[in-house]
Order: sequence, then structure tokens, then C-alpha cells
Amino acid sequence: MKTTWRSASLAAGTVAVLALTSACGSESGTSASSQNVGATAPAGGIGGVGSGYGGVGASASASVTGGVGTGTGTGAQTAGAGELAISANAELGKILTDSAGKTLYRFDADTAEPPKSNCEGDCATTWPPVSADDLSAGDGIDKSLLGEVTRPDGSKQLTVGGWPAYYYAKDAKAGDTTGQGVGNKWFALAPDGKKAKSDSGSGSGSDSAQAGLSVRKDANLGDIVVDKSGMTVYRFLKDKAWPKPVSNCNGACRDKWPVVEPVDFADTKGIQKKGYMNFTRGDGDPQQTINCFPIYTFSGDKAPGDINGQGVGGTWYAVAPNGDLVGAPKQ
Repeated sequence: MKTTWRSASLAAGTVAVLALTSACGSESGTSASSQNVGATAPAGGIGGVGSGYGGVGASASASVTGGVGTGTGTGAQTAGAGELAISANAELGKILTDSAGKTLYRFDADTAEPPKSNCEGDCATTWPPVSADDLSAGDGIDKSLLGEVTRPDGSKQLTVGGWPAYYYAKDAKAGDTTGQGVGNKWFALAPDGKKAKSDSGSGSGSDSAQAGLSVRKDANLGDIVVDKSGMTVYRFLKDKAWPKPVSNCNGACRDKWPVVEPVDFADTKGIQKKGYMNFTRGDGDPQQTINCFPIYTFSGDKAPGDINGQGVGGTWYAVAPNGDLVGAPKQ
């Protein structure tokens, strides 16, 4: 469908991200076009069914049950949502659903500015993308928040507040929210595109009161970056930031030092914005940077506040809010 960008603010956000990217050198595969969907004629069915996700040959046929497309043999199929609605959930409050009452979700590894889906192949089979074609906004939904992003196969995926929208294949019926909190990365979509919150404000299904990345004052190290669970964030001396981010921690190293997946800058507190970007690792996974340097947590840290990774091997150090190494010997 031919539409125009949904808001000047999001366009500005895209320019800002591109500016950050250019500061670290060109990074391919991190931008995507996104347009405003707005209100269109309500219709169900499958829009933009694609092929090539699983690399298993020709595209497969799909059927629709409650708006969710199911494919056989080639991976993901985008599914039409019909008229979007706001539904009340006893635990999560207001969530977005499709015309059949199926819950819509978002993925923490995606980005909203610019909109980009990082769920393909087997991931997109478990989490079918919601098609941007043939849908409309129901009562109470801000049409300006609805947009679309072009997936690698050319199909159009719905975005809400910039976040790509998905179904969960294991949701069997209307009102199911079994995808909430899966892997601590998947969350039901609130009408404004944010993560739906539980009534208690805590637990795997809610936005933590702590930002995705924030700053903690450590008694020994001073101001250091921590993730949303309060775990210390580290840098690896063998990584590179210029002319573009490169992680040299792979295989067994990555098992010991889990990468920090992309975190929207709006979900940070006290972090330097310059050079704040994500990139695609050599193994194909996305990773967050601060001042263009890849960042990690440490498997040896068992509780918030632990700094057991500090100085390990003379190559791993905590990160300052501007991306500098904390406590490392002068180079």
C-alpha cells in the first residue's frame, strides 16, 4: 500500500540514528523503510505472504485461524489483522489485539527508531509477523502510531510506535497471552507501542521500574552502566569501534560474556547518546553499543551489583556512561 511516513518525530529519530551510524562508519542492515498505515478498509486474510525465510524452497501455502497465518515448509508467513482493537487483560491491562481477539507482541531485539525486525527464519515461524496490509484502527487507537516496515522478503509488517508487531504461534484462542515474557524478550503490545504492564508492576511480563540501561554508583568503581536487571555491563579490549563496531568475542567467549541486545535509547537513563547504536555481529545477531563499543554482561555475576568480571584476563572492564573503560590501565 502507498502511504507516507507516520510522523515527523519518527523521521527525525531516523536521521539521528543515521547520524550516529555515520559517526562509527557505515553499518549495513540496520535501517529499514517505514510508512504510516493509518486506517484502511478492514479485511482479514493474509497480506504480503513471503518466501525465503527458511531457505527450504518455494513459498508454502498458508491458512488463517483467528488471523494468524500458518505456513508449511518455508518459515514465516505474514498474517492480516483486520481491525485492531484495545482489549482489557486482567493481568496486563490494555493490550492490542486483532479483529479475532489475538494478542499482538513486540520483540526487545527489534528497534523502533528506525523500525527494524530482527526476527526471521525459525523465529518468524514461532512469531508470525502481523501484515500491514488490509487493516484498520479500532476505537481508541491512535492511527498516527501505526506504520509499516519492509521485511527482507518485501512484505510489509505492521509497526506500532515504531515497533514491529507479531503474533505468537502458541496462542490457541482469543485472549491468550502465553507469549508474554517469553525469553524475557517478548511482550504484549500496549496501545501506545510500549510493553504491556502487569498490575503488580513487576515480573517477567512488565516494564521494570529500572531503565533498560542505566547508571549505578559502585563503591569501588564509581559510575558504571548496568542493564535492566541491575547487572554490570562490560567492554572487551579486543573489540573495535572504528570505523564500525566489531565484536571479537564469539563461541565459548560469547557463552561466558552474553551480549547486550539492542535497547531503545528512550529506555536508558544517564547514558551518552553520541555513538549509541546497535549493529549486526559477525554471527548475525544484533548487539548494543555505547560510544560505538560493543557491550556485554558476565555469566560469573550472579546478583545485581556484582563486578566479578572486572579486570578478567586483563581485557574485560566495566563501562562508564560515556562508553569509556572503568579501571583499565592506560593504553
